[in-house]
Amino acid sequence: MDSAASTNRSPLRPAAAATATARRSSSSVRPALPNRVAASRLGVAPGCGGGQFGKAQRFGSVRSTLARAQTGNAGRIVTEERESAMAGTEMPLKYSSGKASPLGVSQDESGLNFAIFSQHASSVTLCIKLPERGTKDEESEKAVEFALDCQKNKTGDIWHVSVEGLPTSGVLYGYRVNGPQGWEQGHRFDSNIVLLDPYAKLVSGRNYFGLDKGPSQPFGTYDFDSSPFDWGADYQLPNLPETDLVIYEMNVRAFTADESSGLDPAVRGSYLGFIDKIPHLLELGVNAVELLPVFEFDELEFKRYPNPRDHMVNTWGYSTINFFAPMTRYASAGGGPLAASRELKQMVKALHKAGIEVILDVVYNHTNEADDANPYVTSFRGIDNKVYYMLDPKNNSQLLNFSGCGNTLNCNHPVVMELVLDSLRHWVKEYHIDGFRFDLASVLCRGPDGSPLDAPPLIREIAKDSVLSRCKIIAEPWDCGGLYLVGRFPNWDRWAEWNGKYRDDLRRFIKGDPGMKGVLATRVSGSADLYQVNQRKPHHGVNFIIAHDGFTLCDLVSYNLKHNDANGEGGRDGCNDNFSWNCGVEGETNDSNVLALRSRQMKNFHVALMISQGTPMMLMGDEYGHTRYGNNNSYGHDTCINNFQWGQLAERRYGHFRFFSEMIKFRQNHPILKRDRFLSKNDVTWHEDCWDNLESKFLAFTIHDHNSGGDIYLAFNAHDYSVDAVIPPAPQQKHWNRVVDTNLESPNDIAPEGVPLTGSGYRIAPFSSILLKASP
Repeated sequence: MDSAASTNRSPLRPAAAATATARRSSSSVRPALPNRVAASRLGVAPGCGGGQFGKAQRFGSVRSTLARAQTGNAGRIVTEERESAMAGTEMPLKYSSGKASPLGVSQDESGLNFAIFSQHASSVTLCIKLPERGTKDEESEKAVEFALDCQKNKTGDIWHVSVEGLPTSGVLYGYRVNGPQGWEQGHRFDSNIVLLDPYAKLVSGRNYFGLDKGPSQPFGTYDFDSSPFDWGADYQLPNLPETDLVIYEMNVRAFTADESSGLDPAVRGSYLGFIDKIPHLLELGVNAVELLPVFEFDELEFKRYPNPRDHMVNTWGYSTINFFAPMTRYASAGGGPLAASRELKQMVKALHKAGIEVILDVVYNHTNEADDANPYVTSFRGIDNKVYYMLDPKNNSQLLNFSGCGNTLNCNHPVVMELVLDSLRHWVKEYHIDGFRFDLASVLCRGPDGSPLDAPPLIREIAKDSVLSRCKIIAEPWDCGGLYLVGRFPNWDRWAEWNGKYRDDLRRFIKGDPGMKGVLATRVSGSADLYQVNQRKPHHGVNFIIAHDGFTLCDLVSYNLKHNDANGEGGRDGCNDNFSWNCGVEGETNDSNVLALRSRQMKNFHVALMISQGTPMMLMGDEYGHTRYGNNNSYGHDTCINNFQWGQLAERRYGHFRFFSEMIKFRQNHPILKRDRFLSKNDVTWHEDCWDNLESKFLAFTIHDHNSGGDIYLAFNAHDYSVDAVIPPAPQQKHWNRVVDTNLESPNDIAPEGVPLTGSGYRIAPFSSILLKASP
């Protein structure tokens, strides 16, 4: 597949629905209309989503102005004005120049320091909201603004102020930023909008997922009152070797949101709900979870204005609002940002106690702020659009779109690069995260004009950073601009990659495409053609057949075509090249022969994944055969389409689930399946003498155990007829035991202890695979 196809990003949507989406469009941004440009020059923000800034504009009703004066006079004026504006509070606020570092909010000797970067701003105003005593009503919150003096509150491109008298928690804050109004110069300043601090560690807004209730305006907040989180005296990081990882890609909310989870409604879909289901992960046998985005994101982005997709909720999370704050609406019972932070740490602690590492799917390629046709300004665009985003100087300084979501973060600009690095370090130090998977990581390999870089500064800094040195770092090595870097991603011998070629080649062989036998041998051997360079290892290739975008494993063997009508895009979204096969019937069926073949194919895929050299990754729900009913781009469905179905798991626990779990454990118990070096001629024997026969769809080989003689024999038959395989002699003083035959019914399909094999041959059924182990 090409890069866009291989990611299953959404194609160009009709003009009526063109907006930033959870998944990507490979199209370029449409030209802004002339009246939009003119309006922007006047400081107006047309098309910003209607009333989403209404609450922020209430600051204007209590705004305090600051006359230009000497420092002493300014201080007195401010104090007097704040005494008036803050009537009813215990003490007036006092302001001093503050300091430029660190960015965000920090405590200093005189109070709280606020610092924000903007190179091109001509004015910056700090906006503060304090709730009145005895009320939780936002309408009654007190608000005050302080205009920063560019002579006294600015160092270089950092605007800063220290405020004395503020509570050390429970305060909301943001900024108004103004500057040049030249749209064609790349500026998008609008002082009417209160903007979110990019360095806010907590974000306050709506508290309940998917409900358009409460304030939609995101504000920064902070907490310097709570005691540090107690990780426990006996707490340890798992620190698993990369060779041992079995990754489980999953969504925090979808894991427990369904009623079938049996959890109290207040904790379904939350970090705390996740903790309750960790025993399932242990039973399955995975030891690393790769979580779809848990940074603060906008799940209601499709509801900003009427459009064909306004019935959906962004449940995947690829719509980042802020890169430091955990997703507030994953807190239990609508607990808010402080609860979200605490409960995420509880979840990580519980996973670590279970020996499971936590890898975050991070989205540094774009933000929630949409494109220039339908702008939605919440933070970066209004603070310094020209710095934070890639622009097209040949097209009226419109936003470049290599993400498919309308904008592209300018990651290799020094300021943006430091933002990304600071964010990653924050997640490692504050939340003890073990690794990161970088969404559309090829974007991070582009310069400010979008051109590819041979040695991208950000990629190098992530690889060399001391804080990140213990972390797994995984690239999705493509983007929606066609920069496909599988096997070629700049890596400094540190970066791993999603192996998209493994996915495509395994799918094609298992479903019976001709000419794939030699490629299958390369892929299960660790893809040396891609990764045997410098000091790279097989584990730098993350092998997967299924990921969150695309078909589930069940749908891969049940549908020839995507069925995405529920997405509201007329079936134009999602990948068309799925290399899927419905086994004879499209979709749901009661045909027992078709169902048996589908079950066999799912097991074939899982066997291949678990015996391959490299790092295996599977998708949540595939262990019981989850279906999305043919939808291969289900980003907008907060329903059973995405949600884990615990009832179905219970029904299939002793069949499908048992096979998947035992196969994972077999891999974990056999080091020859997860070597830290590429296979040599002495490590594997290929029982093959017709590599050039394109019609051959049978591959058999033996992986040798030089330490104990515990060789493993494998055979995959993708023909529609049986193959009589000649089994080679077992090592000296050993005999073959059958562990897997995917053609057999459960529980005989996998026998972890092995069933002794008699004779020197084995009839391998159509579309099936076997695994034999040499034992004493």
